[in-house]
Parts: sequence; C-alpha cells; structure tokens
Amino acid sequence: MNSTEQLYADVAIIGSGPAGLAAAIELRRQGIERVVVIERESTAGGIPRHCGHPPFGMREYGRILSGPAYARRNVATALAAGVEIRLRHSVLSLAPHGQLRLASPEGAVELHAHRVLVATGARETPRSARLLSGDRPVGVINTGALQNYLYLQHLKPFERPLIVGTELVSLSAVLSCRRAGIRPVAMLEANPRPTARWPLALFPRLCGVPMHFGAQLLEIHGTGRVESAQVRLADGQLKTFECDGVLLTGQFTPESSLIRNSHLQLDSGSGGPVVDQFGRCSDPSYFAAGNLLRPIETAGWSYREGRQIGRLVGADLRGELPPALGHIHLDCNAPIKLCVPRQLVRSHMAGLEHIQLRVSQAVSGTLRVRTSNGQELWSHQVSSLPERRLLIPLKALAIPLDAERLDISID
Repeated sequence: MNSTEQLYADVAIIGSGPAGLAAAIELRRQGIERVVVIERESTAGGIPRHCGHPPFGMREYGRILSGPAYARRNVATALAAGVEIRLRHSVLSLAPHGQLRLASPEGAVELHAHRVLVATGARETPRSARLLSGDRPVGVINTGALQNYLYLQHLKPFERPLIVGTELVSLSAVLSCRRAGIRPVAMLEANPRPTARWPLALFPRLCGVPMHFGAQLLEIHGTGRVESAQVRLADGQLKTFECDGVLLTGQFTPESSLIRNSHLQLDSGSGGPVVDQFGRCSDPSYFAAGNLLRPIETAGWSYREGRQIGRLVGADLRGELPPALGHIHLDCNAPIKLCVPRQLVRSHMAGLEHIQLRVSQAVSGTLRVRTSNGQELWSHQVSSLPERRLLIPLKALAIPLDAERLDISID
C-alpha cells in the first residue's frame, strides 16, 4: 500500500490564478520561507490561460499581454521568487488549523500549513442552473468552454452563435469569436441597458453584432446540434434566431465547493466564505482572495487583491493582525445582494480598502451606511446595474465604539 505523503508549509495557497500567484509572490517577498501553491490542473496560471487576447498585465508588468502570456509571466515570477507549485493536486477537504487532504497522481497527501489562502476563483452559471427550455443539442456552452476550445484545443465549436449576456466576459467572448472568424448573430441582455460600462458596451456593435436589450432567451431548438433559439424581445414579440450555437456568458458564482463542505462559514449573499477586512475566514488559519470572495472582478483586480491579502497573511504570521474577536457585522438590505467583507474587526491596521457591493437589479439612489440605532456614517449617490462594482471606503467610516452591526442600504 502507498503511504500518505506528509507535506508541510508556512502558507498553502489553493489555486494558481492571478490572486493566488500574486499572494504567493508577495509572501516570498516578505521572507516567508515555504509557500506552496496547489493547482488541480496540469498547467498553472488560472483562467487567463484560456483568454488568447489582450489586455492583461498593464498595471502589473507595464505592458499589454495576452491572457496566456500574462499567465506564463505570473507563473515564471512566482517560480523565480521561490514559490513551490504542485500541479495535478486536488484538495479534497479543509480541516481546522490549516490541515488539508489532497489527492495527487502519486497518491494521498496530507498538507499541514500555518496559514491557508483559498483562491479558487469563480465559474459561469451553466445551462442547467438557468432553467432554459427546449431541446438539448450540442453547441450550448459558456465562455470558459469557448476559450478552451479556441485557445487550448484549437477548435471552433460553432460559426454563428447567439450570445447571451453583456458583462465584461461577454465582450471577451465577442473578441474571441472575432479572432477565430466566428460571427455571432446577436447578443441578448435581459436588462434595459448593457451590464458592461460605456464605452466598452459599444464594442459588440463595432464588431457588427446586433444587440437586443430587455430580451429573454426562451427555448433552444435543434436535432443533434443547435439550429435556432426563440427569444422574447423587449416589446413582447417572439423572434426566432437561426444559429448553430448558444453562448451563455457571465452570471458568475464563486467556486466555493471546498468552503461549503468544510467547517468555514459561508456567506449566503456572495456565495463565498465570510471574511473580515483582512480576508480572514471564520477559522483564522484560513484566508480568501480573488473571485472566490465575490463574482466577479478582472484579472488585474484579483492580482492586486491577492497581493494585498498575501501581505496581510504575512503580517498575521508575524503576529501583527488583531485577534479575530468582537466582530462588527455588516447587514445588506435589498436590492444589495452582497457585501465583502461581511464583518469588521476593530483595528488601526489597514486591511482591504473598501467594502465591495453588488446589487440584484438596476438601482439609483443614495447608498448609506448606518449603525443599528440609525446613526449615518457615510452616504453617496449611486446608479448601478447588477454585476457592477460599488465601493465604500473603509477609512471613511468613523465607527462608534459601541457599534455591533452596520446596515448598508440604498434609498
């Protein structure tokens, strides 16, 4: 029988995307001796490996890179810094105090780490979770699958797809299609305006892709392969689009299966772990960073967030973070669907710079932060759509000493 390998680390990082690698590089820069990155795939680098187009890396490296080049640069920088990357290692479970159970091609591994950073990212919502009616033909995929086909397998899954969604990742899908000679028949958006901000929202039209707002995909039809899709337009009319594929983009959810099956507290709003302003989970041996915290941010944002959380993990190993006690809980009121962090610890030490919010519907009004007794601490006029980033600066909140809860609302 094969014995279980025993592995020890100062910090174990689960996930080798931008957030995980940035944290690893920062930890080594701080002099943390053994930093081990666990990656289940055979190549490190995360989602940017699949994105064969620019722009990546401008803030990190001062030049515009394609996704694969950016991923390679991150991996090379981590390796040069002395980070150990273990490929084809899958984390099976998280246990208290940084104890991980892994599976590798060689067998079982038990990893013992002083601190664990979970940076497993996010995934797009599949067809099954979108409750779409109709046939089940070949050719209904998400953006990740499209980019895997195009950039890793060098295959074209369709020629004239219908694209659903107008998030930033939807524009990435349009660009990927354009580079591959694929001509989308249209883009659909359920809301009355695009999710991606202007002027990025102009990009599909510049590429000759018609856009339909207030449109809902009802049914997909086809025998063997997609042949058409039925859509309800904003005026209520039904329209059939002849297409050979349907590309479902966006509607991301954190890749939080490890959190759900562990002792760590899950945030029902974000779908990721509950963290404080230091990225620290309910078990203070665990931290989280990147799109596991909330769907979804860019690779550059995730890289910078990972670097910041890496700095905080290093500070924690040196005993510089305050104890994870006496939390101030943050409550979000509809239409706010999530806030990160979900709790704060009283401290003069800087952690994450902002409370990050997302809304569930288009909204305009005054974003307010109040104590439970109604004292207003901060307010700002906002106008936002689902999936767009809203930020509240933490340093602007003068929190009373007796506060145990803060209420965040849009009036």
